[in-house]
Amino acid sequence: MAPDAPAGPLQRTNLREQVLALVRQSLVSGEIRPGDIYSAAALATRLGVSSSPVREAMLTLVNEGLMEPVRNRGYRVILMSEHDLDEVYTMRLLLEVPGTLQAAANAQPEDLTRLTVIADEIEKAAREGDVVGFLEADRRFHLGLLQLCGNRRLVATVAAMRDQTRLYGLEALAERGVLDNSAHEHHHMLEAIARNDTNGLENLIRHHLLHVRSDWARPDSISPARDRRPREGRKRDIRGTSAIEG
Repeated sequence: MAPDAPAGPLQRTNLREQVLALVRQSLVSGEIRPGDIYSAAALATRLGVSSSPVREAMLTLVNEGLMEPVRNRGYRVILMSEHDLDEVYTMRLLLEVPGTLQAAANAQPEDLTRLTVIADEIEKAAREGDVVGFLEADRRFHLGLLQLCGNRRLVATVAAMRDQTRLYGLEALAERGVLDNSAHEHHHMLEAIARNDTNGLENLIRHHLLHVRSDWARPDSISPARDRRPREGRKRDIRGTSAIEG
């Protein structure tokens, strides 16, 4: 996880939420991987905070079914099977497609302006191979767009579905520049919304979601022998970050 991911030092009043956000990013991007056990105390030391907010964040993920406690050792990510990923993909199609279409119908010019700024951030992160930045901006874009549908329960459910999809192949795709095409699709969506092209927008959403299932979420890409040391010039993962300051 990038040491400069948060904008400035984190405040103690919301450490739990910010630790949770950092752990979520690393979990979704595949930096926190199934099979590895993560100690709340060790992770807290890496992040420069007390164990309490880290433990609370981990327990939140346990309650959401994303991690499981390992007695006297810490927490482990629950492996998603192909069937699990298929279920998540189907659920996202059922919820996110009509939700986004409803949101598009409610979108105002100022909403499109705000989302265009985020779409620019997504493209910049893709160009730079910044996986964490890409995921964070992508999440803000889609959930921010979905919020316009006016159904906060739908938005919360889609957010949970997104968190359950671990994108193990994303780093390799970023290195090959493949993320650029996906990044451009956000601008295409906004253009379709601006011209009231409902059919075009629906096709774009379905194609965009297909990336997650067919290109990015590949459990068979997990390799125990993978070298996880940070490469020169690349952002470190959460186990080597100093992003959170107590």
